[in-house]
Amino acid sequence: MKRSEQLSKLKNTERWDVIIIGGGASGLGTALDAASRGYKTILLEAVDFAKGTSSRSTKLVHGGVRYLEQGDIHLVREALKERGLLAKNAGHLVKNQSFVIPNYNWWGGSFYTIGLKIYDFLAGRLSLGSSEYISKKRTIEMLPAVEQKNLVSGVIYHDGQFDDSRLAINIAQTAIEKGACILNYTKVVHLLKDDKNQVIGVEAIDHETGDKYEIKGSAIINATGVFTNAIMKLNDTVYKKYIVPSQGIHLVFDKSFLPGEHALMIPKTSDGRVLFAVPWHNRIVVGTTDTLIRKHSLEPIALESEIQFVLETAQRFLAKKPTRADVLSVFAGLRPLAAPEKEGKSTKEVSRSHKIIVSKTGLITITGGKWTTYRKISEDIIDKAIRTGKLPKKACNTEHLEIHGHKITTNQDRMNHLYIYGSDIPEILELQKNNPELKEKLHTDHEFTMAEVVWAIRYEMARTVDDVLARRVRLLFLDARAAIESSEKVARLLAKELGHDEAWIHKEISNFKGISRGFLLKEFQ
Repeated sequence: MKRSEQLSKLKNTERWDVIIIGGGASGLGTALDAASRGYKTILLEAVDFAKGTSSRSTKLVHGGVRYLEQGDIHLVREALKERGLLAKNAGHLVKNQSFVIPNYNWWGGSFYTIGLKIYDFLAGRLSLGSSEYISKKRTIEMLPAVEQKNLVSGVIYHDGQFDDSRLAINIAQTAIEKGACILNYTKVVHLLKDDKNQVIGVEAIDHETGDKYEIKGSAIINATGVFTNAIMKLNDTVYKKYIVPSQGIHLVFDKSFLPGEHALMIPKTSDGRVLFAVPWHNRIVVGTTDTLIRKHSLEPIALESEIQFVLETAQRFLAKKPTRADVLSVFAGLRPLAAPEKEGKSTKEVSRSHKIIVSKTGLITITGGKWTTYRKISEDIIDKAIRTGKLPKKACNTEHLEIHGHKITTNQDRMNHLYIYGSDIPEILELQKNNPELKEKLHTDHEFTMAEVVWAIRYEMARTVDDVLARRVRLLFLDARAAIESSEKVARLLAKELGHDEAWIHKEISNFKGISRGFLLKEFQ
């Protein structure tokens, strides 16, 4: 996956069947769906793939236990099917994760066991394992770090766990392998319309060169997530709010706060939310919150009230009480929820289902949805384009399409941090073999190597320090201070590979340090 090759494809193609704006989960999935059906497809991302919401999830591929409690059976059934398919198609990134719910009252065990048995039933043959009621003793064995005071029993169930931005990169690679043109740092600034006010293409600017392109096509798809309203301003004559952003934050801690392989799930916190503590890359991710916000940003910042809520909840349920000083990284993400018909709804009342809007101009917009159902969302978008006469009818074939890097990965494989590269691992090891200096670690406290940085630059379209340390190698999300300390090393390697000068290096380091401040608590910035 090389940017120069994708630019060449753009310059040598007069017209496209499908033009996609936005390189998050829905946009990349749609590019893969369209290209695999044989449509001439191009995707344009203004910054980097999964730069926004799609790299900031709870790292779960799940049916949504909370949605089951709310009675949204259709959403849960659909998500459970997609969870199973994703585990089959991206085995190197999606793992079967066991979760334990600790119960601190006599009725909790029965209540959650019954609910999770329904969850298992809805998953059908794609179930990841049976849920079961477990004793207090076994709960402590599985979660030795759980708060034992007043503990009565537990319930164990299974869901999926994954690396979100790594999956985004692999979907982009798969789409390219199927013939799509995929470009980052190419921003759509205008929608092209004919004399009947129908959208017939886009005008885009390559941020690296300043070159402008008029790109024409049949089906124009807006998959810009929390930036949907901005694209709709280019499309509509009358402004309307199509999405409302909801913020969720996560705190990352050392593995010692939840040793072992099992995740912790708190089904009802003090304010009725669900909270997870999930093992991820040998760290623990704890979250999330659900706060409707007024403004959206490429770099959302965790609110102090959200940080305090997650910390206090973690302290209630973990025997080793985490403090602010223990937070290795804090990251915030914005969910692009479909706007409700009536103003003033809470985040619990705003639908998590995806919604496809076809404007009078012919622009097709996707709102809502989540990572787990990205494939089905993408299928629905292209099917909608077919039904509206934008594309000739062709069947979807992504249900059993393997994602780039797919490999059946065992727990033993996951002992090596390179497991996320799946079938690409031998080539990364070959890089190290041919260039011994690339065996050097990015940071002494982490296993990531310089070979992974070179791989990201040459074959995964990484263009900045942020691309590398936030979304290719996940160091910024795992340990913000270590990422900052590694930034100069990465900037110099990027400059060497991409032909940049010393001034670029200093600017990149400064830019990255500015981004990184949002991943640190105030007192450590």
